[in-house]
Amino acid sequence: MKILIINGPNLNLLGEREPDIYGHESLADMELWLSNQPEATTHEIEWFQSNHEGKIIDKIHDEMKTKDGLIINPGAFTHYSYAIRDAISSVNIPTVEVHLSDIENREDFRRFSVIQDVCIEQIKGMGKTGYLNALKILLINDDK
Repeated sequence: MKILIINGPNLNLLGEREPDIYGHESLADMELWLSNQPEATTHEIEWFQSNHEGKIIDKIHDEMKTKDGLIINPGAFTHYSYAIRDAISSVNIPTVEVHLSDIENREDFRRFSVIQDVCIEQIKGMGKTGYLNALKILLINDDK
């Protein structure tokens, strides 16, 4: 499978930004960790991070014919980006939404996702393991 993993705003600051919530590992640390997991070694995984909504949308559109699955941590866009939601919906790529923290047990504004209903599943509060679980879900979905 060819999988695209998109990380949204401020995820480039992982390891530095609020480590008590998001952990001490950088995004590069998580990429390396996932690439070394047995489930990932036989698949092509591309990582993309942007703090800009339009760049995320463009990336989703650009990959609609080349990727078999999408994992997205939309960051703060989770709660209000109908544009990213519509991009996911329009490309027909099985998508799993991932959050490092448990958004349901955070501030009120973080508890609702406009992205969730266009994804096959949402994973929250599992840290970097959420990305691995998302990959496993996509692999199972591909076998169906």
